[in-house]
Amino acid sequence: MSIENLLKSAADLGIPSGAFGALTTYRTGGQARGFVTFNTREELVAMGAELATCERITVLGNGSNMLVADSEYNGLVVHLGESFTSLVIDATAQGRALITIGAALDLPIAARRIADSGLTGFEWAVGVPGTIGGAVTMNAGGHGSDMAAAVTSVELWRIDEQRIDVIAAENLQFAYRSSAIGPRDIVLSVTLRLKEGEAQASKDQLKEIVRWRREHQPGGSNAGSVFRNPPNESAGSIIERCGLKGHRIGTAQVSEKHANFIQADEHGSSNDVRALIRYVHDEVLRREGIDLVTEIRFVGFDE
Repeated sequence: MSIENLLKSAADLGIPSGAFGALTTYRTGGQARGFVTFNTREELVAMGAELATCERITVLGNGSNMLVADSEYNGLVVHLGESFTSLVIDATAQGRALITIGAALDLPIAARRIADSGLTGFEWAVGVPGTIGGAVTMNAGGHGSDMAAAVTSVELWRIDEQRIDVIAAENLQFAYRSSAIGPRDIVLSVTLRLKEGEAQASKDQLKEIVRWRREHQPGGSNAGSVFRNPPNESAGSIIERCGLKGHRIGTAQVSEKHANFIQADEHGSSNDVRALIRYVHDEVLRREGIDLVTEIRFVGFDE
């Protein structure tokens, strides 16, 4: 089935469409050939057979770790709506609880609600601008922890198999900023196991994390850390040592505040951002012999 026919089928079911690049945190990039938002599981299941026929699919959360090409993306973008933002806490024995979170819920919201409930271990997520689904897919982390530290299972829609699977954490192959969740999987929900704590202490920790991030990391249009940290050193320190802070290509600039962030100007170009990422990578390799690996997903380039 063509994307156009899939979109017609979605429209017949009342499933909305939308933009693409403008919905990422870079706020750069073009439109998608197709864009569909599923507001319920029933809508997703109803379109399962049609989705399986699409060769190129990108799942969009908050777009906080993604750079979309300036040209039209020749594929389908899938976005999850309001019903995928639930958070349910199930108290268990021995001072621990299971928390099941919809894939579309923002990490900072989840972190605050969990802290308000007197549970601890997820405070780090308050400073990460992504969704739960995106975070578990890349094993996002910060401040000494990551998703793998708390995840017990992930519920996935398998696009090609047209079914829902629940995958235990031990089968997700978590590693630094990666997991076994693939591009043909749509995360529906994530279950965490966290321990009881002291609500006020957790709230104080949230405030400190937010303060630290505002002090050390830039705002504006960016996708957070561009490169993974190599062993025993931060990518930002390496880039700064190479004298690249503030370096600019067109509408993109290495942040003056944190060298592992690349900012896009208002009405900027994704091509400029990507060119600057490549330049920084190549300069670090030339000067330091370190082959930095990007954290960012590049969508729609070289197609």
